[in-house]
Order: sequence, then structure tokens, then C-alpha cells
Amino acid sequence: MSQKQNVDIAIVGAGTAGLSAYREARKYTDRIVLIEGGDGGTTCAQEGCMPSKLLIAAAEAARQVKRAPAFGLQIAEAEISGAAVLSRVRRERDRFVQLVKEGTANISSSRQLHGYASFVSPQCLQVGDLQIEARSIVLATGSTPFIPSMFKSLSKRLVTSADVFEWQDLPKSVAVFGAGIVGLELGVALHHLGVRVAIFGKNNNLAGISDPEVKKVAQHILSQKLTLDLDADVQSLIETDEGVNIQWQKAGQQYGASFEYVLASAGRKPNLAPLKLERLGIKPDSQGLPEWDPEILQIKGHPIFLAGDNNNEKPLLHEAGDEGRLAGYNAAHYPEVRKLKRRSSLAVVFSHPQIMQVGTSYQGLDLDCTAIGAADFSDQGRSRVMLENQGLLRIYAAHDNQRFLGAEMVGPAAEHLAHLLAWAHQQHMRIPDMLKMPFYHPTIEEGVKTALKAAQHALKYGPPPGSPCAEGYVITEPGDFTA
Repeated sequence: MSQKQNVDIAIVGAGTAGLSAYREARKYTDRIVLIEGGDGGTTCAQEGCMPSKLLIAAAEAARQVKRAPAFGLQIAEAEISGAAVLSRVRRERDRFVQLVKEGTANISSSRQLHGYASFVSPQCLQVGDLQIEARSIVLATGSTPFIPSMFKSLSKRLVTSADVFEWQDLPKSVAVFGAGIVGLELGVALHHLGVRVAIFGKNNNLAGISDPEVKKVAQHILSQKLTLDLDADVQSLIETDEGVNIQWQKAGQQYGASFEYVLASAGRKPNLAPLKLERLGIKPDSQGLPEWDPEILQIKGHPIFLAGDNNNEKPLLHEAGDEGRLAGYNAAHYPEVRKLKRRSSLAVVFSHPQIMQVGTSYQGLDLDCTAIGAADFSDQGRSRVMLENQGLLRIYAAHDNQRFLGAEMVGPAAEHLAHLLAWAHQQHMRIPDMLKMPFYHPTIEEGVKTALKAAQHALKYGPPPGSPCAEGYVITEPGDFTA
């Protein structure tokens, strides 16, 4: 017979979102239990943000050495030790993971429970021999890589992004399936570390770029580095002792090549199935998600809240932290709930060149109501000095009120320009006011000034008579909850 424990709030998952939910909920009640079935440490530290950036940092060091002769520096060609590169990746990754675990260790053992949870009823979880009765529940169980059925014939030669960091040495070749953020970051990094790489995408997706002009430039630059097919028509994948033979078609031509490994980077799926939500009469959709409200994070009709990667809304660390705080707050105050105050959209791809998106993406614009200004980095001063003069920045502005709406970019220092523009977007700045800000010379940031000037020149002051633009671009205040 199961033992029982009564709490106000049960939080399942001790990653970024779960820990944020715990800290927020603790402000209002001591009757909390944090349930973790795995080793802890957060997806970011274990297999996401940090190990991938460690690999990218090594790739960037190798790239800089290779391009030194272009600056007149004659140095011996660097010999890349894959074993040493991956050893450092794991060593530093483990350090980040340990720091997270130390933070979890500071939580009282009376409020922690190790084991996998599943639902008995909407307010009851089974964890081993213990039943947890909770007034409300937060699910922060994260996600795992999705493996498409096309790879069912592969075994030893199929890897995911997490497996890459466990390699003891770099392979000679890798075929990456998925041209999203993770696939592009890892594929380009491996290329610069001397691995022969091909990236196969679907539906013409390239790291989420929606601006056709930016995508065209990004595709051109990347295609000069490695094989890139954004709508791959793969005919067969046959695993051998040495690797995987891949046959594909493109523009009516037949191609074939062998690779040591196939890296599946086709997105992630929520870790919700083990929770047995079907016992509550909840039927997940094709993505494995129940019906839920993204503004308050609540599963419809139940005192259960989703936070972090398992809701697939914005699978980014800072968003997971914000969602965790709101989920913790709403779980503590249920049935009184608040809406999530989202920060301005900010996404960065740490490939080379980098890619970014801020605010409203191109596909979200009403083009009749939008002015677009661009900066071509092929001849931008500081970028040319650094031999980083490739890329395109496009800035979007509203005709009716001159507000900065968003931007997409491929090019140098995109991670830094993205932050400047995200701050301007969150402050609801107008293009003329942004141009009053200081721009130092010579800097890559001057490219932002060029694009802003072009956008201002393209602005029509005031919407055309009878146009819905003014109504469509009134920027409302975000929701009630300040993360």
C-alpha cells in the first residue's frame, strides 16, 4: 500500500524551469516538493547551450588560425586534436553541471524527492511507493531529441546532439539531418574542426530565418563552406561497418556519399508521456502536448502548469526561467492566476556567420504597413577590417508610428547587435529615437545605424487613408506578471 504525503505544490523536474518555479513558490509556502527522476543538472548545462558553445569556441579558434595568412601572418598550420577538444568540452560541461547540482543541493532534503512521477488523479502523483497529494502541480520535465522514422534502420551510426559530446575523438565525416539552430551550430562547428559535413534540411528551413533576403544570403555563405540542402529528397540510408551510405536527389540530379555518422537534429519532443496524462482524460496532440494556455501556462481544466522546454513554446533558457517563475506563482495562488509578461523575442544562432532574430519576424509582418531598411555587411567598414565582411541585416519599422518592429540578420557579431535591438524593441523605441543613440566609429554596430537610416528613409509618416496599419501596430503592454 502506497504511503501518502500532502503538499501545496508539487514540481516535477529540477531543471531551469523547475528550479525557478520552486524559488518563486517558496515565497508563498513551505509545503513544496521538488521531484527529479534523473541526475539533474539542466538540459542547458548537460547537453545544450554550454557544451555546444564549448565546441563552437574550439571551432572558432581553429577558424582564426586557418585565416591568419589573409592578414599576412605566416604561422604553422594548426593540428587539431579531436580528443583534446572533446576532453575540454566534457571537462567544462561537467563543471557547469556540478554548479547547477550544488544549487539544488542547497534545497532542503525534506522538500526533494528522487524518482519518476506519474499521475494517479489531477492532484495526485505516484513516485515509487509514495503518493503525493498536491493542491497544484508544475510540470517542468524538459524535452528529448525527436528521432524521425526514416532513421529506424540505423543503430550504431545514429547519434543525437547529446551523443556528440561523448565522442572520444572527432569523426572524419558527419551528415546532419536538420538545418535548425542545433543542427546548424553543430554542423558548422564540426566543419571548422576539420570534419567533412553535409547538412540536410526540410521545407527550406534554415535556422528559423523567415526573411527571404536574409535566408538567401545565409544560404549562399554556408553553401561555400559545406554541403547544404534545405529540402533534401533522401532516397536511402544504408548503415555499413564503416558508416552510413546516403543517396539523395537535388534538382533532378542523383547524389551519393558515405559518412561515419548521421546526426539527427530534427527537433525535440516534450517529456510528458511518462506522466500518464491520459489517466486524467487528457489527450495530447500530434506534438505530444495537452491543450494548454500559453499566457498562464495552465493545462485546460486542471490545476497543472507547464513550464520550460516541455511546452515547446520558446525553448530557450531565459524563457524557461520566466515560465518557471510564473508557473510557481500561479501554482501558489491558484485559482487566481496571472498572465506571462514575455520579454521581447530574441533568438541567436551561434554558427559562423551568426544569425539572429529580434521582435517581430518577417513572416509576422503586415508588409503593407512596414518599412524595411537593410545593411549589407560585404563592405561595412569594421567588418572589412576584420575580414568578417559577409552578411545582411534587415530592420522592420511601422509606417504609422515609426516604431521599431523587429529585425533578422546573418553576419558578424549578430549576438551583440541582437541585444542592442532587443532592448530597443522592449522599450518600444521609434526609429528616429534609435538614430539619436551614440554609434562609435569604426564598429560593427555602425551597420545597425546604416539599416536604421534606410528604414527611416523608407518610412511613410502616418498610415494611408483607411489603412488598418495604425490599429494593427498599436503595441500593447505585456501581461500582468513581471518575471
